Amino acid sequence: MGLMKILSFVQLARDMGVRYVLFRFWYEIQRKSGLLKRRFPVNQPMLDFVSKEQWISDSPRFFFDIEKPDQFDGDFSILKKRVEALKENKLYCFHSTWLSLTAWHVNPVNGYAYDLRAHWTHISDFSTVAGDIKYVWEQSRFAFLYDLVRYDLHFKEDQSELVLSKIESWIHGNPVNCGPNWICSQEIALRVLNWTFALQYYKKSANLTEPRFHTILNSIYRQMQHVAENIEFSRIAVRNNHALTETLSLYLIGLLFPFFPESAQWKGKGKKWFEEEIAYQIDDEGAYLQFSMNYHRVVVQLLTWAIRLAELNEEKWKPIVYERARKSIYFLTSCQDEITGWLPHYGNNDGALFFPLTDCHYRDFRPQLYALSTLLEGDLYYGAGIWQEEAYWIGKVFGNVESKGMVVNHTPQVTAFPKSGYLVIRDRQTVTFLRCGKYRTRPFQADHLHLDIWADGENILHDAGTYLYNAEKNWTDYFSGTASHNTVMLGDYDQMRKGPGFIWFDWIKKSQASYEVEADAVILEAEFEGFRRAGKGIVHQRKVTKIPGQLHWTIEDWIRQAPVQLPMHQIWHPGHTFSERFVIQAFGSDGAEIFPQHTAGWYAESYGVKVPVGRPVFSSSGRYIKTVIKPKGYA
Repeated sequence: MGLMKILSFVQLARDMGVRYVLFRFWYEIQRKSGLLKRRFPVNQPMLDFVSKEQWISDSPRFFFDIEKPDQFDGDFSILKKRVEALKENKLYCFHSTWLSLTAWHVNPVNGYAYDLRAHWTHISDFSTVAGDIKYVWEQSRFAFLYDLVRYDLHFKEDQSELVLSKIESWIHGNPVNCGPNWICSQEIALRVLNWTFALQYYKKSANLTEPRFHTILNSIYRQMQHVAENIEFSRIAVRNNHALTETLSLYLIGLLFPFFPESAQWKGKGKKWFEEEIAYQIDDEGAYLQFSMNYHRVVVQLLTWAIRLAELNEEKWKPIVYERARKSIYFLTSCQDEITGWLPHYGNNDGALFFPLTDCHYRDFRPQLYALSTLLEGDLYYGAGIWQEEAYWIGKVFGNVESKGMVVNHTPQVTAFPKSGYLVIRDRQTVTFLRCGKYRTRPFQADHLHLDIWADGENILHDAGTYLYNAEKNWTDYFSGTASHNTVMLGDYDQMRKGPGFIWFDWIKKSQASYEVEADAVILEAEFEGFRRAGKGIVHQRKVTKIPGQLHWTIEDWIRQAPVQLPMHQIWHPGHTFSERFVIQAFGSDGAEIFPQHTAGWYAESYGVKVPVGRPVFSSSGRYIKTVIKPKGYA
């Protein structure tokens, strides 16, 4: 092992903690020695639990046990198109791409077929030959069941046979603990929760025969055994939305299927662990440790299931769960565009939307925030719309709901989240978003001082998004690195040093941010120390000045203590109509205009899809760049 690798290992241990390193080391020993394989046996016998009739009569309450959702008014042509495609074995993957499905273990993009005889511990989830395994997991997550159930309600056509045959097909096509669909415990947990939703909806259907029910129940049991046996991996080695999903699934399956031998144990431990993870992963300001808007939305949906199903069954969570749920709503709505319901495309984003219960665009956060808000007796004032349907399905809101419409604040308002480093200006249908925080937990993208701007419902300066987690290195480096964000690079250096996989070294530990609201300006100021590979003590400082009531921004960037031979590059990713509405100009410290280099950039609004975009870059051998963004024709 070379000196650089040794130093990187030491740094990783210091950043992630000794417990993490020891666990990963021991986990790899178990995997390579076969010990892990022995913990997850194959060819499990079928067991008898309860009859379908007994399950129906004795099972705890579910979302729509009290009252079925109403016939929700709306144009469901999008839903109809998706269901018609499903019947032809086509799936709208990651909200972006229609793909034809052939088998549960086959990647629909490249046709690669995983070995269904191989134990899951022998299958790599990062293989260049196999491609991105998320394409296999996407269909096996069974989120498409919500389309079928919703279609059943809205078009009054019974989809139970299609739903149950899909579940049965998966069971027969994925032997216990074998193949790619047994690798990820979070995917297993989601599959079981989605099956449970469909089972509850169709529990009185004649198509749910006793043999079918017996088969599905056994599969749910074996899958949850897997989750329970491997839960420490998520709680120690991963500790993000995976841990939240898996611990909640243990609680919910223990609650909803009390006849499994381990149900009481799963329920008790799952509840305790979920409460611990919520307290750890969501800070007391409401920000999320993955620094990702989309993964925070994942947590919102998990909280909705947790709070509602506990409430229906007369159980309570610790107060911190409800507190962090409210804080999450406050944080996310503070960053939300009031016209579209979208948020900045900030942080890692694999297109996850676990329980899709509306026809809203997946970037629209209103359905999930509204649903959770109704549980907490809040009113987000979104107005009436299709985003309300999710709240209907969880069983809290029935009938026609009248809402007042979102209140537009005509006074500039700054919301600051000091612990996580987020600063947001809201001013006359604009959102100005800046982040500069300290990393106490692992970073995912080198995106400090990224500036995101929304004006009149358009994301005029945006994040490049996330392309694929398993792609060629140049793509993963670009989309996770500094080059894909509206910030400054020093030479070709990222703000931190990229390691293998999702690992970053040289975490940003020193930063500060503040704001001022004056009569003629709203000012955000922030700085951090980074670019360690280029030298010690290098600081990037950014000042954003917004003129109240006007589409006018001034951005000033300083670099301090950097080697003289390295130029600074101010990078921008404009929205598709930016050049029609706005001009952007930059100036150096001497007042001379700096003309942009029109470089090739990339944008991935949805996972797995990237499109070329213009990326103006202002470069200077100096240490200061001032940039003005204003409407065309502005004096």
